[in-house]
Amino acid sequence: MPLTRDFKELVVARIKRSPRYRTALLREGLEALYSGDLATGKAILRNYINATIGFQRLAVAVGTPPKSLMRMLSPAGNPRAKNLFAVTRHLQRHEKVRELRVRVGAAE
Repeated sequence: MPLTRDFKELVVARIKRSPRYRTALLREGLEALYSGDLATGKAILRNYINATIGFQRLAVAVGTPPKSLMRMLSPAGNPRAKNLFAVTRHLQRHEKVRELRVRVGAAE
């Protein structure tokens, strides 16, 4: 189900006013990626990027065109590990997250 514009605006507003929420959202996106839920992880990172640094600034920082980054994090995107780690590394620096502990569900 696609998100409504009102909900997206609500999320963006919360991200902009709450550093704690921004950090938690970034961690949640990374946890989703590392646990194998690529679709959710990419969606969360896309929202985080749109509400914070933006794809233009991120593109300059990681040396990848903005359209490539948008495509990489789109629902049909298939990011290369090198590019995905460059993006997540920069987002962690941007958010000043030095230590990141990711909890992934137990193996079955």
